[in-house]
Amino acid sequence: MSVNDDLPWIAPALGLIREAARNDIPVLGHCLGGQLMSKAFGGTVGPNPVREIGWGEVRVSQNGLARAWLGEPGSFLGFHWHGEAFTIPPGATRILENEHCLNQGFALGIHVGLQTHVEMTDELVRSWVSSGRAEIEAHAKSPAVQKPAEIESHLGPRLDALHEVANRIYDRWVASLRR
Repeated sequence: MSVNDDLPWIAPALGLIREAARNDIPVLGHCLGGQLMSKAFGGTVGPNPVREIGWGEVRVSQNGLARAWLGEPGSFLGFHWHGEAFTIPPGATRILENEHCLNQGFALGIHVGLQTHVEMTDELVRSWVSSGRAEIEAHAKSPAVQKPAEIESHLGPRLDALHEVANRIYDRWVASLRR
């Protein structure tokens, strides 16, 4: 699915994101959600040079906003499943990047859009691998697509480390919520 598809829910979703931003309600998006945010805020979404499926290094960008959102980890192993990517929308700052997809995350004030998945669980990873085997096989030549066994190996420790990153992002995001 693409934010550029002619689906009846995309325009209302973009409007809802814009309305939330106008009302200082924090917005957080993962993968397709980050792409919707980029498009809603004036960015574009299009094909990524390579498909990314599986685990891959994500670097924290070298700027103060990235450190404010993520601390000083330098890099972490992120989970990916996408063939498209977003541009950094006007006024936003890149906070995450990697070798195969320059824009892995951006922040725009209290809003954060991610291309990488930090929300994954054991059940989600295994479910996506099971239902996405044909996609994995179709893109097996991509340098950023892993085999199912590789994606599922060391899953517990990988998810534990990923959740530490997610907690940093979510803690900052939740702090901007109003009651």
